[in-house]
Parts: sequence; structure tokens; C-alpha cells
Amino acid sequence: MADAATVAGRVVSGTTPLPTSSSGSSLSSTTGATLAGNFQTFLTLLTTQLQNQNPLSPLDTNQFTQQLVQFAGVEQQLKTNEELTSLVTLQQTAQSTQALGFVGKTAVVDGSTAALTNASATWDISVPKAANLNLTVTNSTGQTVFSNTYSVQAGDNQPFAWNGKGTDGTQWPDGKYTLTATATDSNGQTVAATTRLQGTVSSVDLTQTPPLLTINGQTYTVNQIKAIVS
Repeated sequence: MADAATVAGRVVSGTTPLPTSSSGSSLSSTTGATLAGNFQTFLTLLTTQLQNQNPLSPLDTNQFTQQLVQFAGVEQQLKTNEELTSLVTLQQTAQSTQALGFVGKTAVVDGSTAALTNASATWDISVPKAANLNLTVTNSTGQTVFSNTYSVQAGDNQPFAWNGKGTDGTQWPDGKYTLTATATDSNGQTVAATTRLQGTVSSVDLTQTPPLLTINGQTYTVNQIKAIVS
């Protein structure tokens, strides 16, 4: 049914940088506290040893040098840990700034379930080569409401717009619908087809690490965004 859905041309997309794990700050804090305690204990033992050594049999030079090397090593570990903590903080700030920049943008994320709103739902489909693409839409109960086959060219993020009309012409109500895409080439060989969702980033939750973006009522992290189309 040509009037029920359309597959549009290729959309120019961009990529987004990967976010990082949020566990670094906790690890750095724990390690820093442990090293700081060891550092103070080592310093106390060293000074006490120097104060109470026998003047007639002073500490062996080689042994004293080794202890100084250990002293310097612990100090360096503490400084390194402080720098890593600062880097994690800067990285988290950068993630928040980047996330805020997505508000109001139209983003593409991995997924197959979209909301039909005012008789309109859109998915993005990627295929690596020209193929015959079969698209099936099911409702929240798993019932097939629409199915059709299209000839498509190779391309990423090709929009598929569905107006809510079933294969028999029935107008389905607004709600959640899932798209399944399968494809074959001219020789009947299976071609990989990937479905993605497109929507406007309406808000960002900066209280979470990494920040969460709200798109079509669902939340995603920055690394789940595959493209920004507008």
C-alpha cells in the first residue's frame, strides 16, 4: 500500500563521541585515601628510625637510599591519583556540556519501537547494499498491523514514515508500535537491515552519570546517539 507508508531518501548524519564510565571518581577517591594513609605511616616510621638510630652504627647508606626511593614513589602515586581525579571531573563536566548541546536537536538512536502520534511514526533503516526490504509493524500486543516490501538502495538512516494505516486500510490509534525489517538482495541472499529511531531531544538529566537524554519519552546516554540529523 503506497499511501500507507513511504521510505524517504538518504539522510546526512553525523557521529557523536563516546562517553566514559562513571566509576573512575569512586576508585580514585578510595585509592587516594589508602595511599595517603600509607604515606603518613611510612613518613612516621622513617623519621622515628632516623631519630633513634645508634650514632655508632648509623643506617646503611644503601638501605637509606632505598627508603628514600620508596618515599618518593608513594608521593608520586598520590600526585598521580590527584591528577586522575581532576581528569575524571573535567571529563564529567565535558559530558554534561555536550549533552546540553543536544537539546532541541533531532537525534537518531538504536531501537525498533516508536510512538505513533497524530497518525505519524518514523523509523530510520540502514542497509549495506541495494535490497528488497520487507517491513512489518506490530502493535503492543504483537499483532501485525502493517506489512509491505520496498526496493531500496544502500544507505544509512533512511527514514520510513508510517501514517498509522494498516495493510487493510484500517487507521490504527496512537500508541507504541514495533518495526521489524528484513532484507534480501537480487540473488535472494539475506542482507543485514538495522532499525533506528529518530526524535527531538527534549531534555537532559544532569543528575545522572553519564547524563541521560530524553527522546520521544525515553531516556538514552550520549553514546547511544548514532547521528544528529538537524
